[in-house]
Amino acid sequence: MFTVKITPNDKGNPPGKLADAELHFTDAAGPLSGLKLVGFSVWERRGGTGRNLTFPARQYSINGERRSFALLRPIVDVSGQERVRTLILDAFAAYEEEMAGAR
Repeated sequence: MFTVKITPNDKGNPPGKLADAELHFTDAAGPLSGLKLVGFSVWERRGGTGRNLTFPARQYSINGERRSFALLRPIVDVSGQERVRTLILDAFAAYEEEMAGAR
């Protein structure tokens, strides 16, 4: 149905950002086939204990205060977001293992 593409942050800027991730939809008959959803970022957690994933969002300002509007949100069941988060973080861990083995 889809694959996860990991693009490492080789420049180290901003600090703590490890990679960008995209979902590539591959289902030949599906309406999203041939499209990708971009805007996911893998981050090192503060204190260096684990990874965090941010979802695609659009920033806006109200009275000079910056806020963000999540573009991928649950309809009813919030566990859907956790499944996507786990899927992408697992793909990043597999990418890290592959890169470590290639050295």
